[in-house]
Amino acid sequence: MTTLLQREPQAWRNISGIDTAEEIAQQPALWRELGTSLQSRAADVAAFLGACLRNPQQRVILTGAGSSCYVGEIVADELNAAWPVQVRAVATTSLLTHPELYLDPNAPTLLVSFARSGSSPESLAAVELVRDMVADARFLNITCNPQGQLARKGDTDARTFNLLMPAASCDRGFAMTSSFTCMLLAALCVLGKGEWQERLAALAQAGEAALRDWAAPVAALAAQPVERVVYLGSGPLEALAKESALKILELTGGRVLAMSNTALGFRHGPKSALNKQSLVVLFHSSQALSRRYEEDLLQELRRDGVAGSVVTVGTGSDISVAAPMLPDAWLAPLWLLMAQQYALHQSAALGLTPDNPFADGTVNRVVQGVTIYRHDQF
Repeated sequence: MTTLLQREPQAWRNISGIDTAEEIAQQPALWRELGTSLQSRAADVAAFLGACLRNPQQRVILTGAGSSCYVGEIVADELNAAWPVQVRAVATTSLLTHPELYLDPNAPTLLVSFARSGSSPESLAAVELVRDMVADARFLNITCNPQGQLARKGDTDARTFNLLMPAASCDRGFAMTSSFTCMLLAALCVLGKGEWQERLAALAQAGEAALRDWAAPVAALAAQPVERVVYLGSGPLEALAKESALKILELTGGRVLAMSNTALGFRHGPKSALNKQSLVVLFHSSQALSRRYEEDLLQELRRDGVAGSVVTVGTGSDISVAAPMLPDAWLAPLWLLMAQQYALHQSAALGLTPDNPFADGTVNRVVQGVTIYRHDQF
């Protein structure tokens, strides 16, 4: 009998969850496909970027909204440490409201837009804003939808390069899953320093093992009723924790409350949210210093007994897999496979339809209802 994340495919169809289940399970295959695609376009990407990443005056802004913003937050520090340029993750939702804080009209700027659909109003407006305010601006669109407005406009602009993700990464389901990890890995590959082919191949192999080995324990964990889920991660994994918390909120339609923090920051007030109906999930860092702080917090949480359950994810953790020795930003897509599955199973346990938990339309796959205001009118 063929199973998909611990259920038969027809069982997922019966609850309108087949798209999300398939899109979680297909990710390692898409990472391999992404590697082939990036290799074929390597010369074009290099020609577009030129020497900009070696220019200390260059600014690189990684932007997006919601999950797409968290892609930028995960990779920003890794890229900033690799090059003399200033790399910063700024959400489109902040860029549009406070452009003067983030844009220098006189600094050469590369705006890297992460977009699943490429049609959200903030994504389009952020590009136009930077085009208006910064004379020496160029645009790299890392997007999953060749028919989105972002990609279609970019096709006709000499200052824009469209980097398309594998076609299947344009998720049909409400929640971003394949799109998130493909865009994240693409950014690390094309904007990072050094060879990336072996890293991507190793991650895909580990991802296949993780999906196989974690399916049963993650489903069992999700079968335990919870009111609150807390995700913790340090450094680049802090944004992974944000994305994981968002997946719970989205796929449970807000019925399970979720929050995120760092291991050190959690004691400074947020820990008060814990009760016996809470689950704490900590993403272990690959860095020895960070893990020492994380272990101290874990000992405290287990000693206090305030949370109902405390689980760790990462190399040598409660939920673990033989992972390559890579920086945290590179390992984030691997650990995210756990959080995506957990949110999917929670959605099913609550009797929701995971592919669209918001049948009433209060929250939409592509954001609606946003009025864009011109910055020069205020």
